[in-house]
Amino acid sequence: MTRLIDGFDGVLTDLDGVVYAGPKAITGAPEALSKLVGDGKRLAYVTNNASRSSAEVASHLRKLGAPATAEQVFGSALAGAELLARNVSAGATVFVVGSQTLADSVRSQGLHVANSWDHQPDAVIQGFTPSLAWKDLAEASFAIAAGALWVATNTDMTLPQERGFAPGNGTMVAAIATATGKYPLVAGKPGPALFETAASHSNVERPLVIGDRLDTDILGGNRAGMATLLVLTGVDSPRTALAARVDERPTYMVGSLTELYEDYPAITADNGTYSCGGATARVSGSTVNISGREDDLDSWRAGCAAWWAAHPGVIPDAAPEIVFATV
Repeated sequence: MTRLIDGFDGVLTDLDGVVYAGPKAITGAPEALSKLVGDGKRLAYVTNNASRSSAEVASHLRKLGAPATAEQVFGSALAGAELLARNVSAGATVFVVGSQTLADSVRSQGLHVANSWDHQPDAVIQGFTPSLAWKDLAEASFAIAAGALWVATNTDMTLPQERGFAPGNGTMVAAIATATGKYPLVAGKPGPALFETAASHSNVERPLVIGDRLDTDILGGNRAGMATLLVLTGVDSPRTALAARVDERPTYMVGSLTELYEDYPAITADNGTYSCGGATARVSGSTVNISGREDDLDSWRAGCAAWWAAHPGVIPDAAPEIVFATV
């Protein structure tokens, strides 16, 4: 076995659910990221958050003990503004639903920011901010229904907080979609652009994409053709990973960022039986039979390998039954 991090020259990591949850750091995460520099690895933060500037995000990370500069933070506000600028005329008027950072990013593209639907904006760009109100969603809906182009910075349905999961930007996007019958262009994850930009600007040739969400972080990294690592400190779990859609399957799965520096166990196959550490797994019909403890991540790694091998292209409509036999 070899350390997981040794196969890569840098990491592109998500923030919410990986480095922190709400205002507090996830145990061990800042220390794990700090070790990257000593190992000669490059670090970039790739986040769908569009409510704060790169400098603000970097400052927050440093307060939590993680190494960060504004140049290492790649968010969806600028990505959304750039996507918007490519799809409207120069000097177009845009109604911004979101933070001041998002509005500033729109202005940086030479576009004009409108205050309401009454200004008959050419486009609407939507990002998350905690102060978002019903009136903002209503004004955006009126403009979109009238024909304005619609861009969303991201469609994350939930936002990890210290007390649990709160509604994310995707829930607000869904509200406007319900009201208008339309759907936006999406700038952030799960598209590949954020990852490609972060890798290019960070001079990372062999990146490892790290995230806690299959439908954004892992899917986006896979779409960018990069190795992906699911950490189990946020939204998704080993069970959801096993049943994931084909394009949302992670390359690796660990409990937390601290395991970057641990040996990653090999997975072997022998006539339909998949082994990882002391666990084995085999698929029979719609059932994954796992020999190992349910609280042992190696059991889930073996189970994932077996189920994914049995369904390499298309997954069944129903989730598999998972049966554990402790040895």
